[in-house]
Parts: sequence; structure tokens; C-alpha cells
Amino acid sequence: MTVQLRREDLHVSVTDPESASMNFLNEITARFPDAVSLAAGRPYDGFHTTDDLHRYLRSYLAHLEALGLGREQRERQLLQYGRTNGHLGGLIARMLAVDEGVEVPAEAVMVTAGCQEAMVIALRGLCARPGDVVLAVEPCYVGLTGAARVLGVEVVPVPESADGLDPETVREVAAAVRASGRRPRALYLVPSFANPSGASMPVPARRRLLEVAEEADLLVLEDDPYGLFGLDDEPRPTLKALDAGGRVVYLGSFAKSCFPGVRVGFLVADQVVAGADGRRTLLAEELSTVKSLLTVNTSPVAQAVVGGFLVESGCSVRAAGKAKTAFYRANLRTLLGALEREFAGEPRVRWNAPAGGFFAVVDVPLTADEAMLEVSAREHGVLWTPMSFFYTAGSGGGRHRIRLSCSALPPDRVEEGVHRLAALVRARADAPGADR
Repeated sequence: MTVQLRREDLHVSVTDPESASMNFLNEITARFPDAVSLAAGRPYDGFHTTDDLHRYLRSYLAHLEALGLGREQRERQLLQYGRTNGHLGGLIARMLAVDEGVEVPAEAVMVTAGCQEAMVIALRGLCARPGDVVLAVEPCYVGLTGAARVLGVEVVPVPESADGLDPETVREVAAAVRASGRRPRALYLVPSFANPSGASMPVPARRRLLEVAEEADLLVLEDDPYGLFGLDDEPRPTLKALDAGGRVVYLGSFAKSCFPGVRVGFLVADQVVAGADGRRTLLAEELSTVKSLLTVNTSPVAQAVVGGFLVESGCSVRAAGKAKTAFYRANLRTLLGALEREFAGEPRVRWNAPAGGFFAVVDVPLTADEAMLEVSAREHGVLWTPMSFFYTAGSGGGRHRIRLSCSALPPDRVEEGVHRLAALVRARADAPGADR
């Protein structure tokens, strides 16, 4: 007889709605393939071809040869397991110096299987005691909250303002957590063009946040997937670039700058760890044990592809990504312009105007839940993401808000998607139960 398991005996990360939200989006996208998807936050397909794979591999092998590695050594580096923390530390450190003005040693860089693994490793390494918690901006990227749920780490939300995270709110929440007997270990945020809100912190607020982190004895987990894609060239220094006190652990990814299928991210942790025996190491080196137990190491072939990309770009993803930045700028302007045209006469619909990135948030006069998304897909042929996916379960946050993404489509499809969204709002805003 086949064994039958009870769903309630499985871990909460398997069964709860928050963890399943991205699976739901994938499922509904598959069921309605002709719908215009303003839900997908992935990069535009037109920037990638399989020819890139071969070229990047050749460029990286030539780089290794120029470094003096013989054929046998080059083959071993790509075809064997390899170093746990990866072999791109030097190139990534150079990229950070060129593009962000961040100086770190190669040993402070861990190459991960996407940025998601970097989040898991950072959370597992930092949250060591039962009362250890992580603070996170709310609304928050579900990858972080999902990773914490898998690990059994409590996430305490810090409400975001229109200008991103308010440092004084962080200070208040951290103090309240300590007063409750728990220990706030780290704060997670996306300071530039956040997912899902699109909000971006002003530079003075970034500086003050680092002061608060020092006062509250917090590490800062800075996730920076969208920093390249501002609507203008205004300097927006990363928190890591402003960090004089060693508070910031920087989380990065090549999903947007190179391409998502490579599944290579990284973690920069140059904090010094002192052992009881007096030995001193870097946090990235200490976390390598966690990495080794998760994935042994990041695919050396995938690392070689990214390595070739970095070599060809002179270790400047900003220089290599100028065409992408121009495309995403135009698309965001197209999205905001389409919202203005379609909803200018509808006072019940409001939206923010992000200064860059992939996302905008729209307040709508209907309940923006999974049931309404299904209606939107079936009857109007447009997909979007309920903002409730990005709030703490039971909070009621995001009930009348949706996230729109403009990254994956050509401009005319972005406009068509907003046109279809307007049809949904007109049809459903005044319907019985619309505000249920």
C-alpha cells in the first residue's frame, strides 16, 4: 500500500500561502499563456542568446590561460567540484571597485547559486540562537521571507515609506525587539528601486541608516539587483560603498546584468570574525561551511560563463549594461505614461513613480487577490502580482494594491497590458463584492 502523508505534518514552508505565492503565479501564467504578463520581474529575453554561452566560456578560458594556467589546470577548474566559495572572487572584487567604489579582498567574496542561496547562507550563519530574528523592510521580496521560513528564522517587518525605509523606524523596531527579549541580528532591504515597491532611499537616509545599524548593533543585508537601472545617471551609492563601520553584507546577482539562467550570485562579507583561540578570519570564509552543506559549490561552468562576461566587460557591468539600462528606462517611462493615459480620470486609482528599476505599485478600487487575478487573466488577458504576497500573513497589507513589472516586455505590450488592466478596473471596481 502506498504511504500517505498528512499535509499538516509537513513543514510550514511547504504549505503556507506566502511560500506558495510564486508557484501560484507560475501556474496561472502557464494556464493563460496569451495573457500580457505585467507580473514577471524577469529580464527582457532579447538581450540573451545561446551564442553568448560559447563566447563567454572561450573568453574565460583565454583569461585563465593568460594567468598561466595550463590545459590540465583549466579543465580541472571547470570540470571538477572546485573551491566552496568559488573562483570568481578576484573578478567580482574588481567589479565592485570599478562600478561601486567598494574595496574588498577576493577572500571576502562567496560565489553562490543565485542570490537566493546567498540569503539562506547569511540568515543561517547569523541567526544562531532561538531568540535571534531578522528585521526586513515591508513589503518585502518573498525570496527573503521564504528563505527565513525554511530556516525557521523569525522575520520582524519594518514598514516602508514612499521614500524607502525610514532609519528612525528601524531604530524603533530594533529597540522593541530587544525589549521583548529577542536579539535583532540583521536588517534586510533593497535600497535602490526595491522589489516590490520601486522605492529608493535618498543618500542622507542611507547614511543615517548605517548610523542606526551601529547604534542598534545590526548587520545590514543589502540586496542590490536593480541599482544599475535608474531613470537618470544620478549617483546612488550602495550602502556598502558608504559603510565605514563594516556593517553591510552585500548580496549580488548576475541575473539582470548577465542573464538569469546562469544562476550565479554572490555574497560579500568582509567582517572580521575572532575565535576563542585568537584566530581571525573573514565572515565569508566562516560561512563557507554552510555553503558546502547546501550545494557543495556553485557550478564551475556557470562561474566560467560569468567570468567570461566580466572579462569582456573589463569588470564593469555598468559599462556592459548601457543598452539594458536604456531599454529598462524607456519601459518604465512607458509604464508610467500608460497609467497616466488610462487612469487620469479615475481618482480611485493611484500609483507611485519610481526613479528606476522594474516595478511600480498601483492602488486599485477592488480586492487584488488570487481570485481577482484569475478573473483578470481569464476575462481580460492581463497578469499582475497582488501586493498582499509581499506582506506578513494576516496583516491585511496590500489588499487593494498590485505590483506591475515592465521589464520582460517590449514597450507596445506594456501599453497593451495597462489598457487591459484598465478594462478590468472599469468592469470590476463597482461590481458587488469588489471591495470584499
